Amino acid sequence: MSLRRWTIAAAAAVLLLYGGLILSLAWFFEGAALRDAVQSERTLHAVRLSLVAATLAATLALLLAVPAAYALSRYRFRGRELVDTVLEFPIIVSPAALGAMLLIFFNNPLGEWIEDNAVQFVFSFAGIVLAQFVTVLGVAVRLLKTSFDEVPVELETVARTLGATPRHAWLTVTLPLAKRGLIAAFILAWAKALGEFGATIMVAGTMALRTETLPVAIYLRLASADIEGTVALILVLVSIGLVALYATRRLLGRTLRA
Repeated sequence: MSLRRWTIAAAAAVLLLYGGLILSLAWFFEGAALRDAVQSERTLHAVRLSLVAATLAATLALLLAVPAAYALSRYRFRGRELVDTVLEFPIIVSPAALGAMLLIFFNNPLGEWIEDNAVQFVFSFAGIVLAQFVTVLGVAVRLLKTSFDEVPVELETVARTLGATPRHAWLTVTLPLAKRGLIAAFILAWAKALGEFGATIMVAGTMALRTETLPVAIYLRLASADIEGTVALILVLVSIGLVALYATRRLLGRTLRA
């Protein structure tokens, strides 16, 4: 088999794997169950909660990830290698373990003080956002660092020789050139936060109409042996994610052509 056929076959195998999983839902699909799930107030609340929390988590992640990624891309400083290594932490540690670590933190004196005097995270909406933020932050920094690496340093140097301050050059030269990476990082962080389950259930729990996100609702439906309802909610989650990814591809394509 030639290299071309072998690699295309591998790509087709990936498509068959994930496509087959999605198509397998059709065996338990019922239009009535989907209609009831979409019209249910509990499901609508879970969808709204998931969308708002994921948007906040992705936004907060980018606010920290943009300067952090730029520092890792451009500067050499003490501890840089350690920071770069820690970025892989959310990948090698399961989301459930991250959530358990957050829960343990809020049971130590500092965490208890934060809970009592600042913001209550455990079993609250803030806990959902925090769990998703911790889960997606490392991914966002990694993606943005790659985007900044692709921006030539010489362009920033030219801007500074023309009188721009380092911050002004960063705002007017580097960020616009890395715009596609910024958009992609936000959407991917948002999509990952939307589907986050392990850390969320550890920190925020599964309280209906309060901390029940869409992935948590799927888990609860499955735990109660409601297969048709589970399939309906999975289709809702998959549809939202695929629409977001498709819109991102279209947006990035238009930006690239422009």
